[in-house]
Amino acid sequence: MAERPLDLVAIAREAGLASAVALGLTLVMMGTETVDRPGGLALEYRWSWVVIAVVVVFFGRAAFAIRREKRAERGAAPADRLSGEDRVGTWIQTFARYAAPVLIVFAFILPFLPFSNRYVVDIATLVLTYVMLGWGLNIVVGLAGLLDLGYVAFYAVGAYSYALLAIHFDFSFWLALPLAGILAAFAGILLGFPVLRLRGDYLAIVTLGFGEMIRIILLNWYSFTKGPDGLSGIPRPSFFGLPFKRRVPEGTESFSTFFNLEYSSMHRIVFLYYLILLLALATNFFTLRARKLPVGRAWEALREDEIACRSLGINPTSTKLTAFAIGAMFGGFAGSFFATRQGFISPESFTFVESAVILAIVVLGGMGSQIGVVIASIVLIGGTELFRELAEFRMLAFGALMVAIMVWRPRGLLAHRDPTVRLHPKKDRAEPAG
Repeated sequence: MAERPLDLVAIAREAGLASAVALGLTLVMMGTETVDRPGGLALEYRWSWVVIAVVVVFFGRAAFAIRREKRAERGAAPADRLSGEDRVGTWIQTFARYAAPVLIVFAFILPFLPFSNRYVVDIATLVLTYVMLGWGLNIVVGLAGLLDLGYVAFYAVGAYSYALLAIHFDFSFWLALPLAGILAAFAGILLGFPVLRLRGDYLAIVTLGFGEMIRIILLNWYSFTKGPDGLSGIPRPSFFGLPFKRRVPEGTESFSTFFNLEYSSMHRIVFLYYLILLLALATNFFTLRARKLPVGRAWEALREDEIACRSLGINPTSTKLTAFAIGAMFGGFAGSFFATRQGFISPESFTFVESAVILAIVVLGGMGSQIGVVIASIVLIGGTELFRELAEFRMLAFGALMVAIMVWRPRGLLAHRDPTVRLHPKKDRAEPAG
């Protein structure tokens, strides 16, 4: 059958409309810049940036339209599409199987690689923090199917719990860490009770309101949280009682003196990196084990169909509460690490933007995919740092990156995931009948 010629006029019209929208947006965001001159503030025009953006959008949209037309023209049969999805899914599972151990080995040796410095280790620590947060939210959103837009509230509860316990009661990090997780889990249960009957958009609105409530309470309860001034002087963690300090009181030893090392501020940076790495791996291990337990299967049943879940005798109330509590607990652990790493926290660190970024990591990585969360964190958090030199265009590049990923992989980078439990294992299906 002869190929149908492409409708170049329609493609050009579609690309022209997209480039016109890009022109309207870039005229303000990229075409002008406020500069400080001796006579005062003045506008500087950068028309070359606008032209480049419009041309890129025009040809990018045209290429996307041509690709869409060719795919529609081929019109693969449903069986062909299914086999194609199976092939892609098999490739993704193979990639994840080999990528996971490689990424773990790379993470452990990263501080000792030739190109590693304080900046690289700091960025890796930030990425691992978001990996842990993504894995915690993945329990609620990816496994249980409960859309949570206020996850940053549990992050804040963990951070403030550790900070207040350490400042006022002189709790060490290792003692305050489990308490921060428990308090965050209680916050998750408090959120879970009002939303037991809600689904979809209504659930998202309530969780969004809960996150903002926590931030407003932290902002206005000045006698307890110091409000907008924040909490400073949060104690740093030690290595089994050995502080990472140059000078320590008489009769005590620091990390460097105990191991006969020359003092370096990198000791604390590397220790914090390995600390969040171990916390993230513990989160991943717990999640993978929980998915194979009855509670994990109940989460997935709830995600697929709540009515069918009830008919099977699964209690949706306890299932939802366990998902909120366990996901919040890991958010609290990450929050306590954030507090001890920064040494200062304030309500401005826990805005809705943080929840949106964590949710974007889960969605772009693939709902329920553990390795997908890792890759999405590297792309969104580490990739954003690569665009730091773009200054005011940094967030524009961040948005363009998210749009490109959602156009290329609308269900997430690693959307395919084998079921936790199979009725007929693969090896059994491969055997001939009889």
